[in-house]
Formats: sequence, C-alpha cells, structure tokens
Amino acid sequence: MTAEQFAARHIGPEPADERRMLEAVGYGSIDELMDAAIPEVIRWHGTLDLPEPATEHDAIAELRALAARNTVAVSMIGLGYHGTHTPAVIRRNVLENPAWYTAYTPYQPEISQGRLEALLNFQTMVTDLTGLATANASMLDEGTAAAEAMTLARRASKSRSPVYVVDADALPQTVAVITSRAEPLGIDVRVLDVERDELPAEFFGLHLQYPGASGAVRDHAPLVEAAHAVGALVTVAADLLALTLLRPPGEIGADIAAGTTQRFGVPMGFGGPHAGYLAVRAGLERMLPGRLVGVSRDADGNPAYRLALQTREQHIRRERATSNICTAQVLLAVMAGMYAVYHGPDGLRAVAARTHEMAARLAAGLRAGGVAVAEVAFFDTVTATVPGRAAQVVAAAAQRGVNLRLVDADRVGVSCDETTTPAHLAAVWAAFGVDAVDGAVDAALPTGLARTSEFLTHPVFRSHHSETAMLRYLRRLSDFDYALDRGMIPLGSCTMKLNATTEMEPVSWAEFAHVHPFAPAAQTAGYREMIAQLEGWLAEVTGYDAVSVQPNAGSQGELAGLLAIRAYHRDRGEGHRDVCLIPSSAHGTNAASAVMAGMRVVVVGCDADGNVDLVDLDTKIDKHRDALAAIMVTYPSTHGVYETGIASLCAKVHDAGGQVYVDGANLNALVGFAKPGRFGADVSHLNLHKTFCIPHGGGGPGVGPVAVRAHLAPFLPGDPLGAHVDGRPAISAAPYGSAGILPIPWAYLRMMGAAGLTRATGVAVLAANYVAARLRQHYPVLYAGNKGLVAHECILDLRPLTKATGVSVDDVAKRLIDYGFHAPTMSFPVAGTLMVEPTESEDLAELDRFCDAMIAIRAEIDKVGAGEWPAGDNPLANAPHTAAMVSGDEWPHAYPRSVGAYPGGVDRAGKYWPPVRRIDGAYGDRNLVCSCPAPEAFEG
Repeated sequence: MTAEQFAARHIGPEPADERRMLEAVGYGSIDELMDAAIPEVIRWHGTLDLPEPATEHDAIAELRALAARNTVAVSMIGLGYHGTHTPAVIRRNVLENPAWYTAYTPYQPEISQGRLEALLNFQTMVTDLTGLATANASMLDEGTAAAEAMTLARRASKSRSPVYVVDADALPQTVAVITSRAEPLGIDVRVLDVERDELPAEFFGLHLQYPGASGAVRDHAPLVEAAHAVGALVTVAADLLALTLLRPPGEIGADIAAGTTQRFGVPMGFGGPHAGYLAVRAGLERMLPGRLVGVSRDADGNPAYRLALQTREQHIRRERATSNICTAQVLLAVMAGMYAVYHGPDGLRAVAARTHEMAARLAAGLRAGGVAVAEVAFFDTVTATVPGRAAQVVAAAAQRGVNLRLVDADRVGVSCDETTTPAHLAAVWAAFGVDAVDGAVDAALPTGLARTSEFLTHPVFRSHHSETAMLRYLRRLSDFDYALDRGMIPLGSCTMKLNATTEMEPVSWAEFAHVHPFAPAAQTAGYREMIAQLEGWLAEVTGYDAVSVQPNAGSQGELAGLLAIRAYHRDRGEGHRDVCLIPSSAHGTNAASAVMAGMRVVVVGCDADGNVDLVDLDTKIDKHRDALAAIMVTYPSTHGVYETGIASLCAKVHDAGGQVYVDGANLNALVGFAKPGRFGADVSHLNLHKTFCIPHGGGGPGVGPVAVRAHLAPFLPGDPLGAHVDGRPAISAAPYGSAGILPIPWAYLRMMGAAGLTRATGVAVLAANYVAARLRQHYPVLYAGNKGLVAHECILDLRPLTKATGVSVDDVAKRLIDYGFHAPTMSFPVAGTLMVEPTESEDLAELDRFCDAMIAIRAEIDKVGAGEWPAGDNPLANAPHTAAMVSGDEWPHAYPRSVGAYPGGVDRAGKYWPPVRRIDGAYGDRNLVCSCPAPEAFEG
C-alpha cells in the first residue's frame, strides 16, 4: 500500500509494527489471526464489491462534482429550517476544529470542563429564552424533541387519558414524528385546529407551535389554562429567535418547551445535524430526558461541571426506560450556544428585529400589490393566498433563485431570516406578479405579546463580542479538554478512530451546508446521488438489501429497526408478537428502544464466559414462542468476543417466528470478514460515528442508519412530509436525517476501498489482542473467545485488585489522566472493569504508551496494597493532579509531588493538565444547578 493511498494514512501501525504486534499475539499474519478469531460459520471469504479506492485529492474532486449538482437557492421555505450566518470565528474554531469535533461524550468530567461549560451556556440560553427552569444539553432535532416532550407529559400528567392534542398549525414533520412515536405506545394523537375546534373533555398533553407553521403568532395563555384545568401538560414548540421579541412560554405557564437551535448559526445541511432543545418548568427536571449538565465541586471545593443525574443512563434503567438518553447534538449545541455568547442579548434582538422587519416589508408589498395576506400577527413568516396560482408562484420564485413553501393549491408560505435581503423580497414580489415599491414599514409585534423580561443576563453573554475575545474564549475552553487531537481515547464499544481532515472538509461547503431539507428535488440531485451511493456501499459492507440513513443517532436506528420488525409482523397478521429478547450484557439503549417500540423486554442470561446462554435462550423462546417478535444481540458481543453460537442463535429465533436484530455498535470488528445480513440477521443499525468515521463531537452528532433484508425493506422510515400517505414511520424530522455530515462516511468508504476496509478491521482486532497480550499478566482479561482471542476490544478486570487494595476503577480512570489518557469505558458491561478499544488508527507507539501507563499504574496499586502508600493518600486516590495542586506551597501527601505530577513516561513539555480535581458527583445531584453560576462562585 503506497503512501498516496488513504488507508496508509488512516491505519496507524506500519508493516514492521504489525509484525511486532503479531509476534506478541502469536500469529504470523492478520489473516491467520482473523481465521482463528472469527467462527468459520459466519466467516465471509469474498471481496467487498466497492469502487477502487480514490486518493484524497480524487475523492474531494468527486465530492466537488456531486456538490455542484446541488443548487444553493435562497431558502424562504421556513418550516423550522432557516438561513443563518455562522460567525467565521465559530465555524473555524468549533465546527472545523478537531479539539471540539473529536472529543467524546463528557463522562470523564475532569477532562471535559470546556465542553461542559459550553453546554451550560447552551442550557442557560434555552432556559432564559423559554422562561423555564431547566433545559437539557440538547436533543436530536425539533421533531424528536417534541416526541420526547409528549412522553414526558405522559409520565408527568395525572390524567389517565391516552389522548394527546396537537395544534394543526404545528410543523408537519413534527406531527409526523410525534404520530410515529405515539402509535407503539398506545397514545392517541389528535390534530386539531386549537383556535376553532373544541378540546376533548380529557387529554394528558397539548402541543402548541409558537409561531405556527403558517407564521401566525397567537396568545396561547387561555389554551394553557384550559389544559391545566383537566390535568394536562402543555408543550410549546417555540422559535428561540422569536422569543427575543415575544413573550416566552414559561410566562404563560407552559410546562415544557421544545424546538431547534438551528437558526443560531448552524447551517441547514439538508436537514441536519442541528441541536434540538427541551426545557421544563420546576418540578419536572428529574424526568427530563437526555443529558443534563450540572454544577458540582471538585476535591478542593472549587466549582466544577459534570453530567448531572447520571443514574438516568439507559444501561442502568434498561427495560424500565421511558426515553433514550443517547439523544444529543453536542457539537451543534456548542455552536448555537456560542452564537448567543458572541451576539449577546442585544445582538440577538437586532437579528430578530431585522428578520421581523423583512417579513413586515414583504407582507406590506404583497398587500400593496393586491395579494391577500393572512390577517394575523406574525414574526418571520407570512401566508399569502393566490387562488389556483400557488404552484405557479412557487415555480416563478424558483426561476428567480428563491424557494417558497407550497402550502396547497391556493396558498404560499414565505419565511424571512437573518440572511434575507431587499433583493430577495423583490424576487418574491416579482414571482407573485406584484410591482411592489419597497418603503418603510412599521415592524409591530402583536399587542400584549411583546417580551418585557430580560434574558442572557449572565456575564458570559456580555463579555465576548469582539472576535479577539471570542477567539480566546474558545481557545481557553478547548485547552481544558482532552480529545483525539491530544491522544488515544481507548473507549470500548465507542470506536474512537481517526476523523480525517479530508473527510471533514466538505461539511462546510455551501453546496452541502446551505440546502433546505424540503428544497425541490431538482435542486438536490448531488445530495441524493451521494446518499444513494453511500446506502449502497453500506448494504454491500453489511450484506443487507436496503439501507435508510434517516435515523440521526444510533438509538434512533435501533428504534427504526424494531419498528420495521413490528410492522412486518403486523403486516403478516401477527401483531400479537411483542416480546423482544435481550441478553443481560446488552447496552441499555437496546432495552430502551424496545420499550419505545411497544415491545415487552425479556432478558436472556449470559454464561460464565460472557456469551449468550443458549440454554436460557431455549427456555425463554419456549415460554414466549407465540409472542416472540425479535431478539436484539450485539456482535461481536458487548464483552468483545466473537461468540461461536451466533448462527445457532439466529436459527433458533427464526424457527420460533422471530426476527434477529444485530446491534451494529461493534461492526468495526466485522467489515470485510463477516456480514450480519449473510449470517442470519434481519436488521442492524450502523453507527456512522463509530465504524465509518463521523466524529463524536463531544457526544453528537451521530448517524445511525438502519440496514435490513429485503422482507423488511417496505417498512423502513418514510419521508416526514409524506408519512401519513405511505404509512412508514418518521424517525427524524428530515427525510435523510443529518444529511449534512454524510459526506464524511462517503469519503471514508470511497478512499478506503475494499482492501483498506478489510485491513482496517484486521488491524483493529490485532491492536486489541496486542493490548490484551501486553496487559494480561498485570490485569486479568475477563472474556475471550476462540484460542483466547478477543475481538476489537478487551475487558480488564480490576475487581480482584479493588478487593485486595481498595483501589477502585474510578481511581485508575482518574490516574490515567495524569498519564495523559482518556480512560477506557468504565464498569460496562461489567461493574469494576475497564473495556479497552484501541481501534486501527492508533500507531504502535501510542498503544505502547497506553500499555506502559497501565503497567505503571499496576505498580502503583501494588504499593498501596503493600502499605507503602496509605489507602486514602496515594497518587490514585488523589488523581487527577492539577497544576495548582502540585505547585502549591504545601504538599501534605505521602508521595513526592513529582510522582503526582509527572508519572513515569509522561512528556513534561507537552503534559495535559486537567483544570479541576476529582469531582463530587453526589454533591452535584443533591444540589442541582443546571445554568451558568454567578461569577462569585469562582472567587478564590
């Protein structure tokens, strides 16, 4: 493989390093290793049918050609997607900065303080603008946020009614997602014109849009009062930009607010990714789904940030889950929050006022030209009536480079935004056949609905308005964090591999970034061709027949796959099949998704080796044979093992009439060597943010396509704007989900090719076995498969050491920070263990650096065990060590400062220093603070 080939850049170990690693593992070649590791019953010996790998230069040229087939029109469609100006300082220093986009979810808070502060800014922005008490750290998009609001209302309402009322003026794609989510849960969604239709006598929740999809701004206070009178909770899906000028939902008693932050500097991206938001009134915060950043304190009593209420994680709640916590868009939330920081309250008001002024001028010009405009108050959107001519007007506007919304045969919707200019208004007037004169217009908001309360009063929103200040603030926060740009993140089940710059580059191109998801098909030919190619390549890699990229997270892919299984059974007259078997080792998202799909979870045990217990499987199948819908398994197993019984498992479930769902979380151990769609699986979701190189972005964006065999293809997700027509569920609000980041996996697959992908899998498995071989004599490797081999990850068992010395898995994780590493996955799938996944991207030097650190830590544990260091005062118990701690005037500890600060092998010149000491999580949960604390909290 030549240096010109991308695979040589992507894969870390050189050929000579591979030979050393193979020698340590005891094999002569990667093929020999893989033949030994993978059961022959599932082993695939073919060659992937993919194009010959392109060079980085050629791949970019091909993407340029595809991008050129998209038309970047002026979008005035609205419907929750708007043109926006991303400040260059935010685009370059957040979206395009690997310090932000290669980070992992901030479960290790001591090395995530920058991201956590940025997310606290986001939460504060949302709570201030909505007038509610608590907001989470983002949702996937407005549609899924609204669906989560519905289920939150179901949990919190005292009403026993199954009815959920949705305003007919809600965004149509949101209605589709709500309806899709409601049906499996037995929720009766009723779409009503709440201004004219009488509300039902009983209902548990009410969803309102503010402003409405039509643009109308209405006083919802009487509806809120009426809903509360019957015990219902009210969700207001609010436009945050409009809330800078309009009375916020919290001030009329709304219980929940949901929506998107897309227009806060995040490009439309043909539908995503964007950060949705969800906020709640006081008393509902502990029911709030998703991640929640809170303020706690570190070992010195200093304020520090962390993810609060982590006991809500799905691997703990499992089959009791009512939502899925893997629903965040951290990178995009950071962008939106920083947009608010950069503009401040006055800047946001100015953007909103100008947007409203443009809409008012637009309406005045249309009326002056004799066009009927709805006589309602509005913020940025007007609906014009042109009997029988709507399609003609929309076509005329498109010829002038402007996209409008075709409401129906008689009505056209026009939305203004931050990017709207007088020239755009002139083009719209011309499309309507109006010879309008653009003059001064009073931009008046509805009487009584104007905002009077202050917002964004915290100093962070008033301190960084020059580019110099903003640049330094972003740099300061990124310096606090540990991401892949600093070193390896060896997280099991997370596949933190290289996110190559060439893959990332196209995301910022206008032809991909500035396309509305509901733009005319003729304008999106390049996007759709790229997506079709990507779906085809993913089908080839996995052995399935069809793929949908609509799910915008792995959790959503799981839900889509299970809904396809459910629809398949119902289509065959077997709708009574509702039992989903899930191994006890599975990630909690599996059980959560099954519950959300309306299935009953039945847990199957695992044997002493971590494999699915086939005897217990037989028992559970026999007990639930007539009701069996599916089994969800992860392969290789959650324990990082190629289980030999997988083919038998598939056959047993199929014989009982069930379907087999293989979780694609560990696909990086299969590509090129085995295909789930060929060894018995019916459906999988794929994590493009794992195997296929979309960056984790600090906890999102992700993409979780669902891949199925032919018999399930008719039940894949449908277009949200056509969901009521074709009967397919809407999993996310946009037809292709987070399409704006699909150029990343396209480029990865295009540049790797069949040989590169296959070699990457082999090197990933080799790296895991190399780490296991080096560390096995220091820490027991908990599970292994054929001939003692692991798959792409290995589990190090610390429980015997903890029992003997008191040193916990937390101590080891925090001590790794001192050595310059992000900890492996802690206590999953087995409490008291570390699960290590090195991936193919890390070179031998980095693998050895990690192994050396773990071996050195074992020696430190032995010193504690021997009594050389006290159990409560040693480098592990006090880790991580901050610069302030080791440079203090006093050092009361039982070990030298140098041992705490610079453990063996650490580069003194380039050492990463965590900004805070170990954080007290329990304190933060007892004293829940989820918005920016006052500056006085940091004094001293």
